[in-house]
Amino acid sequence: MTDAAPLAEIWRGPFCESHHTGHAVICDGFGQIVAAWGDADAVILPRSSSKMIQALPLLTSGAATAHSLTREQLALSCASHQGAPIHVERVSRWLKDLGLDDGALRCGPQASRDKDLKLDMIRAGESPCRVHNNCSGKHAGFLTLTQHLGAGPEYVDLDHPVQRACLDVFETVTDQTSPGFGIDGCSAPNFATTMHGMARAMAWFATSGQRSDTLSAAATQLVEAMYAHPDLVAGEGRACTRLMRAAKEPVALKTGAEGYFIAILPSRGLGIALKASDGATRAAECAIAALLVRLDVLDAKNPEVQAFLNPNIRNWDGLVTGQIKPAPGLLV
Repeated sequence: MTDAAPLAEIWRGPFCESHHTGHAVICDGFGQIVAAWGDADAVILPRSSSKMIQALPLLTSGAATAHSLTREQLALSCASHQGAPIHVERVSRWLKDLGLDDGALRCGPQASRDKDLKLDMIRAGESPCRVHNNCSGKHAGFLTLTQHLGAGPEYVDLDHPVQRACLDVFETVTDQTSPGFGIDGCSAPNFATTMHGMARAMAWFATSGQRSDTLSAAATQLVEAMYAHPDLVAGEGRACTRLMRAAKEPVALKTGAEGYFIAILPSRGLGIALKASDGATRAAECAIAALLVRLDVLDAKNPEVQAFLNPNIRNWDGLVTGQIKPAPGLLV
């Protein structure tokens, strides 16, 4: 097994105070590794970075067409959103169109990460609902598929038709048998694969427009929905949204819990999977920005890129005391 490689460094004045290690793989459309850092065979849980894979059965089953889902709804099915009004209102309407309410969702209640909405709800004495959960769009997609299949309401159960369909496509696009699963923060199974498997899957998404089969057509729709609506995929201030907007070309980016990040680059036919071993979001954001600068997808001088590539560290008095930097070898 290859050791984890350096991904990001934390500098305070002239001292490298700490560093983050992990794994990163860039794959082409043939599933071949173009570049790798750390262990390409490391087994990981991709967490929310796999949401576009979990959304594939929503389209291939015919459920999306039957329910006339919009591109916005497809973007939300892949989202880890802020629970801001633009997200909550859209998911709520989606549930209403299904004849369902908040109680049908199996993701737990979560306080909105939108500061204004969160404070407004506190002042009004309102409790967070399941629709505020960052995964509520994915779950609305699960419910749409559940209705289409005529299946039972416990759609997060491992043996439910929805999850069986998710596992099937997951193993198809990673081209690996999943060694197992963990239960995600939203209660749905999250299937494991290797770093290579996940990068291969993202490259498969990136090259889906070059193929005409049903599964690839579904992937193309999801990727196009993501980069058409970066504000729905994450939200204002978030790395996914800001870096997609800053990119020189269409790109789909998706974070996952515990320091995971993926990139889908349709113009280049490449997919990237990245994992910070210690689960640090700051490391994953810095490293994915570095790899996208390396590929000339992002401009290192763009302030939106700098916010993640080389963010300043400030103390409580607002003084700049340090900086986060990509590890040597990621940028060039």
